[in-house]
Amino acid sequence: MDGQETSLEIFEKFTWKIENFSRLNVDKLYSEPYVLSGYPWRIALFPKGSSSAVDQLGIFLEAMKTANMSEGWKRDAKFKFAVFNQVEDNRTITKETSQEFSASEDEWGYFSFMTLAALRDPGRGFIVNDTCIVGAEIFVCKSAHEKQINQTVKMEVELPRPKPEDRGPNIETVSPVSSLVFIEPTKDPDAELVFAALGKVLYFLKTRKARDMNEQACKDLQVLWEELAKFKFDITWLESHVHYALGIKRYMEKALEAEKMKENMVVLELEMERLKVKSLAAEMNLDMERDLLKSKGFKELDLDSELGP
Repeated sequence: MDGQETSLEIFEKFTWKIENFSRLNVDKLYSEPYVLSGYPWRIALFPKGSSSAVDQLGIFLEAMKTANMSEGWKRDAKFKFAVFNQVEDNRTITKETSQEFSASEDEWGYFSFMTLAALRDPGRGFIVNDTCIVGAEIFVCKSAHEKQINQTVKMEVELPRPKPEDRGPNIETVSPVSSLVFIEPTKDPDAELVFAALGKVLYFLKTRKARDMNEQACKDLQVLWEELAKFKFDITWLESHVHYALGIKRYMEKALEAEKMKENMVVLELEMERLKVKSLAAEMNLDMERDLLKSKGFKELDLDSELGP
């Protein structure tokens, strides 16, 4: 069934936090897929400008292809972009438009959303702690030859896959790398709840920093995992990744303990060096005192015999 137009325009929104923005070494960057208004989308960003506008931030919205798209599909949508000002909300930059997405034109947006100079200016507030926050609001007016995503759709999600070499004290995120995993169709009446619960777990794994995995974070993940497990859905493919995330707290504690022991060793070594210098100085002072006594005609004492039992 085609999407129906409604007089009540409900815009759904998502935000995309881009960390280490100054260190991006790509010409085009994509956000995670998001399902809004019943359809999958993602944001495409030109963080260093494009050939069409070298000194401008480019930002586009992409209608992602799904298995239930027929030939000649179309999707009319109103959407708004935002680059958030993290210092003053009223200085957030927004642009709004409406376009028809199709198989031949599945991406719309702006090559010249804002100047890179303004974006990177540390006094403007668009990048704080080397983090830029981009957002999109979307309302699908109508669509043709495609269905909204529901429980009968074969979903494609990104699954965290930690590598052994990433499991060191300097790991940044709970999920260092990702790969695509396919979830087979299901007609379970609770499928929408299943996918909602699954999405919460995946979002947690994808966005949570390893350093944030404290006791409360572990409890939160455990609650999300138990909520997903209630549906008796096959989630064995995800189990090891959740256990890995839950184990990070203990690992980080041990890593911090090891670092603390190293620091203590350094402190002790410095203290030993200080005591060596102090001992050497005491011996030098003792030699000076002995020479002074000799110069005054005092006989050198045999301390062992004088202080003996």
